Amino acid sequence: MKLILVLLFAALALTGSASAVDFSEVQFSGKRVTVCRVDLRKEALQLYLRDDDGRPIERFERLKALLEARGQTLLFAMNAGMYNADFSPVGLFVSGGREIEPLNTAKGFGNFFLKPNGVFVVTDAGAIIIESSKYPSLKERVILATQSGPLLVHDGMIHPSFNANSQSRLFRNGVGIVSPGVVLFAITEDPVSLYEFAAFFRDRLRCKDALFLDGTVSSLYSDKLHRSDFRMDLGPIIAITAGK
Repeated sequence: MKLILVLLFAALALTGSASAVDFSEVQFSGKRVTVCRVDLRKEALQLYLRDDDGRPIERFERLKALLEARGQTLLFAMNAGMYNADFSPVGLFVSGGREIEPLNTAKGFGNFFLKPNGVFVVTDAGAIIIESSKYPSLKERVILATQSGPLLVHDGMIHPSFNANSQSRLFRNGVGIVSPGVVLFAITEDPVSLYEFAAFFRDRLRCKDALFLDGTVSSLYSDKLHRSDFRMDLGPIIAITAGK
């Protein structure tokens, strides 16, 4: 009997360690949020935009098929920043250490341009979220970067433009930093305001820095949850894969 229990616990331990992302549903102020915890010490995030023929990928199922043709399995994916009508990123996009789109510090209308906005970056030293104007001062080699806006939380402070009494509620997703090695992606299962979403990252997830990725289009792919959202075609996609 002891041997059976030991083998069972060993199997459970192996199953847990093999998981690329830990998923949990969290309640905050009566709203449901799915949180995806990524340990960058064990897993590598990757950004995707176009297929091998230069066509926008747009959907999780197309990314899954593209990866399977390469002998890889899609484990986790989420929309990763705002995009233009041709699905190109509105702001900075660095994939595999190569800059595809430059930093965008222009003035404009909409959430992306609500300053301060920011960049989610993975460097050799780990993950950070940095205010966009500070990005050029980074010294570390950038492996991955996606620019979006606004910053939900910056150095522990909720974005000053957010209204705590706002009634503008949408499905939203974003990313927060726990430490250089641990990143939290979140997607709401109920409509929330930007203030509520920022408060969730700061007060529930304890993230000093968090970045809004998008609203309405917000989508999650999870092999573990048997989930593949489709609300509309996507631009940048961030993902974790398994295989060669």
